[in-house]
Amino acid sequence: MPGTTAETGPLSGETVDTVVIGGGAAGLNGALMLARSRRSVVVVDSGTPRNTPAEGVHGLLGLDGIPPAELYARGREEVRRYGGVLVPGEVVSAAPAEPSAEGDPRFTVTLGDGRTLTARRLLVATGLLDVLPDVPGLAEHWGRSVVHCPYCHGWEVRDEPVGVLATGPASLHHALLFRQLTEDLVYFTRGTALDADTRARFDARGIRVVDTPVEQVVQESDGGIAGVRLADGRVVARRVLAVATAMRARTEGLAGLDLPQEDLPEGLGHRFTADAAGATGVPGVWVAGNAADPTAQVGASAAAGALAGARINADLATADTEAALAAAGTGTAAA
Repeated sequence: MPGTTAETGPLSGETVDTVVIGGGAAGLNGALMLARSRRSVVVVDSGTPRNTPAEGVHGLLGLDGIPPAELYARGREEVRRYGGVLVPGEVVSAAPAEPSAEGDPRFTVTLGDGRTLTARRLLVATGLLDVLPDVPGLAEHWGRSVVHCPYCHGWEVRDEPVGVLATGPASLHHALLFRQLTEDLVYFTRGTALDADTRARFDARGIRVVDTPVEQVVQESDGGIAGVRLADGRVVARRVLAVATAMRARTEGLAGLDLPQEDLPEGLGHRFTADAAGATGVPGVWVAGNAADPTAQVGASAAAGALAGARINADLATADTEAALAAAGTGTAAA
């Protein structure tokens, strides 16, 4: 499949080897592996990756600090280089279709503009949604002064006055990780349980605990965060807030696949379930990236996409051989 394929290429009714739903790190790396294996692959990308608000991707060897938009632009160009097709849009439905005569799976994918795709395999790489606590003034700072991952954002907020807005048990460990990055850390319990042993541990690490309910996030004149206003009117000065978000796999348009899902511990959300290579319980469907592993950073998501892409290619190779064998048995195989 040499050359570059136009974005309007294989949308005219033929069956493609794989449709990838999602054009983030996992989806693009999966598509890259498939395209390099000379598979016809279409990536449907809504253009709303999880890390859009972030200034840079961190912890990615060789590319630390690269802006997310630049990383994905490079990835899209690499996929195109090997003949992959990228289609901007959203999937409104995906469901199994009539299999081939040999029993090879088929899927119908419908886009928001009404176009449809038929695929032999699907790679779901839709990512996840971070659900923030309902605190007035919090959401508008997401990805900048409001952070969730000490490995993604920690170095950038080092030595700043940091506040942890507790959302549940996961926030306890969250606080210890951010304490590694700053000596000025305040833990806002927000009505969550904090036993005597944990309070002693926090006290030993110099983590100040505030039990008074949080009322709102106060904005600084420069657009950043000035602090946290409490229910008693006090403002606790903070420049950064850390939140353990609820993480929910993006499932829009995928109900027809009936993919298995499971809840994450401690009320942290839900994910699609799959084996180590991304194969789900639905034959012909793989899942990779944050939709299956909510804690995966960009590098891990890309690696999962690459592994899933390789396994999909191997599965297709087996199916191609079975089809050729069946054709040979009926005397229709090519000489």
